[in-house]
Amino acid sequence: MSGLSANVLYVLVGTVLFGISAGLLGTFVVLRRQALIGDALAHAALPGICLAFLLSGGMKHPVFFICGAVVTGLLGSLAMRAIVRQSRIKEDTALGLVLSVFFGVGILLLTYIQHQPFGNQSGIDRFLFGQAAAIVGRDLWLFGGIAGMVICAVMVMYKELKVLVFDPDFARSIGLPLSRIDMIVLVLTVLVVTAGLQSVGVVLMAAMLVTPAVAARQWTDRLGAMLGYSAVFGALASMSGTGLSTLAPHMPTGPWIVVCATAIFALSLVMAPHRGIAPRWWRHRQTSHRIHEENTLRTLYRLVEDGRGENVSIAMMQQYRAISLRQGIQILARLERRGFVIPIGDRAAWHLTSAGLREAERLVRRHRLWEVYLSRYLQLGPGAVHAGAEDIEHILTPELEARLEAVLQHPAVDPHARKIPYATGEER
Repeated sequence: MSGLSANVLYVLVGTVLFGISAGLLGTFVVLRRQALIGDALAHAALPGICLAFLLSGGMKHPVFFICGAVVTGLLGSLAMRAIVRQSRIKEDTALGLVLSVFFGVGILLLTYIQHQPFGNQSGIDRFLFGQAAAIVGRDLWLFGGIAGMVICAVMVMYKELKVLVFDPDFARSIGLPLSRIDMIVLVLTVLVVTAGLQSVGVVLMAAMLVTPAVAARQWTDRLGAMLGYSAVFGALASMSGTGLSTLAPHMPTGPWIVVCATAIFALSLVMAPHRGIAPRWWRHRQTSHRIHEENTLRTLYRLVEDGRGENVSIAMMQQYRAISLRQGIQILARLERRGFVIPIGDRAAWHLTSAGLREAERLVRRHRLWEVYLSRYLQLGPGAVHAGAEDIEHILTPELEARLEAVLQHPAVDPHARKIPYATGEER
């Protein structure tokens, strides 16, 4: 039991360190629109692992595997850059070429190893899908060292990396050594990808490099916060995946980690405050309700202004605005809760309260001021200004309203010769 507990602890710590490293570097990969580079580097590392196994005489020491994977991973990345710079081939095409060629070579070498006398005992095929359970104490030094290098590099070069991501042209103009910085990031990415092969494998490595960063992007617009979120999400996915694989011992850890990372992304996609689907739907719904309520208040004001009586029914409102009976009831019920209208009798009619009248006058004032502006400065006829004014009245701020009135020199009537209500606080 103690041995099993130690093994679980090794796997947990190792995958968490990997998740933090992948989350931090994945942020820059995503922001630079290089999401496929992790996939390409992971596939490029496979032939290096196979060559290291063959050259070492069948030794399975992780140092040999890491060295081989780093060499071919760097060769793959340099090949991608050379293809892009020396030809007209686009970056995504170069990524696909390198990924397929290196992976094909890796599969050939893997097949060759499997046909050798010691091939069945090599365990090289585990790098395809990962085997986090094979992490031992000595591997933690490797994971910890890589995580430490990534964290130190991000802290020391934070400003330079920020400029590199968001404005590389400005970085060149101030003399930043972009090639050197880019190479450091590339080497660190190769190291993280190579170390992660033991946890999640070649096939799933790109997911761990991209998914936590994409999830973090849903929660913030600031680079520093995104780095923090991405590191936390990477660590959380690693912890959750390790825990689930422990509860289900016949399920591999790597795929569980990716599944957990995907779940975090899905939750972020739905629930993130500013970019999430649910908050955006709620804001749209609230805005739609506000616009309908403001249009209804303005309609009630028009009916009273036209002498149709102070008690207005939904049927009377339908003569001025296309709304259904059900929609009218819902809107008026919300206005009643806000104290802008009161029902008359058995809700057969509705009456504007003093607060509702003030709010309606404010909306009508903005609407008619904008109609004057469209008529006077854009030379639109009276029949063409209503639709434009109805769009702008809902977003016109008090500051813009005051500025608009000053530009128009305090008009008294709109293009339809209707009186423009006074602003709140003005003498009548």
